Amino acid sequence: MIVDGPPPYYPGHAQSHQGYESPQQPGAVYNQPLYPMGQQCEEEAVPITIEYVYMTEENSVDDFLGYSIFTMLFCCLPLGTAAGVYSLLVRQANRLGDRTSAKRNSRTARTLNHVALGLGIALWVILISLLISFFVIISSL
Repeated sequence: MIVDGPPPYYPGHAQSHQGYESPQQPGAVYNQPLYPMGQQCEEEAVPITIEYVYMTEENSVDDFLGYSIFTMLFCCLPLGTAAGVYSLLVRQANRLGDRTSAKRNSRTARTLNHVALGLGIALWVILISLLISFFVIISSL
């Protein structure tokens, strides 16, 4: 038995039940054939296969996480933090087997680490030279 549809339920409309039969089985869906309890649909289920790809140490992309932690602590905190985030994205991409994304994020992490290291070295040199000149000026007075 196929049920054509429910009667209109919007407000202000008189509900007419002409030609409408309620389904004989509970849980019936409109415009769908009713199946007796326990009977299967004639359509066959399509088997789904899921393949997992695990990256091994030999073919994984370098994540530069140690370099990121070093630059974050000793060189430039904002750039080191950004590099650390990209390093973690590399690890996630390696775990999922997405080599393209891992390479892209690894390159970004390495670039951010190099820039942070350069800024850190420059700032340390400036700081030390300022301290030396300050002590030279103080000692000459």
